[in-house]
Amino acid sequence: MISNIGNILIFGSIFFTLSIIYISYQNLKTKNLKIGNDLVYYSILQITFIIVSFLLLIFAFIFSDFSLLGVYQNSHTSKPFFYKVAGVWGNHEGSLLLWINVMVIFSYLFFVFNVKSNKIYSLYTLLVQNILILGFLIFLVSSSNPFFKIIPTPTEGLGLNPILQDPALAIHPPLLYLGFVGSSIYFSAAIGAVLSNIIGKKFASSIKIWVLISWSFQSLGIIVGSIWAYYELGWGGFWFWDPVENASLIPWFCMTALAHSILVLEKRNYLYDWVLILSLITFISSVTGTFLVRSGILNSVHTFANDPARGLYILIFLSLMIIFSFTIFIKRRINDKFFIEPISKETFILSNNWFMMFYLVTVFIGTIYPIFTQVLNDTKISVGPPFYNAVIAPIIIPFLILMAIGPKIGWIKQKYNEIKSLIFILILSCILNFFIFFFLKSYNLISNLIIISSLFLILHSIKDFLISIKKKSFINISSFLSHIGFGILIFFIILNHNFSKEFDLNIKVGETKKLENTIIKFQDLKIENRKNYNVIIGNFNIYDTKKNRQKNLKPEIRLYDRPEALTFETAITSNLKQDLYLTMSNIDGSEFYNIKFQVKPFMLWIWIAAFLTASGSLVRIFLKK
Repeated sequence: MISNIGNILIFGSIFFTLSIIYISYQNLKTKNLKIGNDLVYYSILQITFIIVSFLLLIFAFIFSDFSLLGVYQNSHTSKPFFYKVAGVWGNHEGSLLLWINVMVIFSYLFFVFNVKSNKIYSLYTLLVQNILILGFLIFLVSSSNPFFKIIPTPTEGLGLNPILQDPALAIHPPLLYLGFVGSSIYFSAAIGAVLSNIIGKKFASSIKIWVLISWSFQSLGIIVGSIWAYYELGWGGFWFWDPVENASLIPWFCMTALAHSILVLEKRNYLYDWVLILSLITFISSVTGTFLVRSGILNSVHTFANDPARGLYILIFLSLMIIFSFTIFIKRRINDKFFIEPISKETFILSNNWFMMFYLVTVFIGTIYPIFTQVLNDTKISVGPPFYNAVIAPIIIPFLILMAIGPKIGWIKQKYNEIKSLIFILILSCILNFFIFFFLKSYNLISNLIIISSLFLILHSIKDFLISIKKKSFINISSFLSHIGFGILIFFIILNHNFSKEFDLNIKVGETKKLENTIIKFQDLKIENRKNYNVIIGNFNIYDTKKNRQKNLKPEIRLYDRPEALTFETAITSNLKQDLYLTMSNIDGSEFYNIKFQVKPFMLWIWIAAFLTASGSLVRIFLKK
């Protein structure tokens, strides 16, 4: 029953999408620029059918309808309710339907909010967006149908990957999809702008809100994913430069550059071509990342749904997107004004955009390089943190300085009356850096320079904020939040990187180990039967001899039965100064357990700073200028 209704809804969505494409094309062809009721009705029916199909799939997971292949492969009756719902997008078919839902929602909202704008522009945008939607709908029904029925109906499902059974990862994919899939609307709008000759401020104003929304969700998605990786994967880090992590970061670089370029286009009518290119590249990079992950050509600890055949479809679709969009851009683009004053806000924004592009290219090359080594000499390699840290770390120093100076620089030309203030803040940053690293006894040159530049950004942002309070002007509150948040983030990441400690040892129940100023006692083990897994709970007493404090950490070893899997759950205790981080694994045939104990300084500040950075765009969305 559910299978039949779901398929009717999907094919109905295809029909309405084709209708929107046909009506939009005919209106443009006949120069009938009126947005008629037919387009409105078909758009409403399209979004209704798509959303209802997704809700129906959620219903199937909640009530364990194992007649659907996706439900059978990714759920079981004993799974908690929350993870039954999360299982909807914990597989390829469900995640693709979520992808299409996001595209349709953004298409409909753009259509509604721009119905009174230039009609040619709106129709072209609607046309391109629905061509994209149609492409993914065809992909859905041809190879990824979430309503595919199996006969006979199994009595029990196989279950969801245990790693995915986590609150953070349950909300992580929807946030990311709202981010990078939401970028499809300004991809379509960019093509629509070129074809309709909408230029400058009008185009910037029409996409600004959508860029900010997608950037906000993308940022939140990355943050939540980092938190999950930190406590779930057991290695104690929050970013590993894994291909899947990189696939989410590359569009974020584009979005960040685009959000700042739009300011220049709105204020000064410069960088129109640059905004167009970034609008195109953002969604193209999103689909590229999806191809790399879903095709299976890159290995990742985060990959849970890949298929080479499906990857081929995405590759073909991606190639057509690139050819089509850039052909139109090259043929119809408007020559931009490239001359700007050397000392101006425009210059600083453009400079930092080029830094973003450098980061993007670096991450992209590092991600795809293993593919070429495997093809050329059949050697499997991975490009890890040492490469990215070595290339990116030095370049972040001028980037942070430009972030600090840029917002204070006037449009067109700066009057040079801020130089003394800048020099004073720079000297103060150097002094603070000296005391920080003298106290902590670290003398790494690059780390010190990054600390100085991050302090420079933090102090300069605070100074500007205090001045705005004095003048009773809060116009740049969003910029302040994002910039100071980013400065604090980099500051504590460097401290965390330099002063983290890790100990690896074997220990048995009742045994005590001394590690520097820490005494670890393995007090006891407890075995429990939970709803969908069995668990071994270790009880460890962590005693700080220097501060005369003790904590209890209880890492877990979980054995899931559907599917059969063994996971190692971390135990973490946090405060503003540091995290104590402990994982435990059993050694086969031995009374000993292997534990990894880590001291991770300032982790809580990293999460606070990350959310503070993301909050800036949210403030800009909801507050009027």
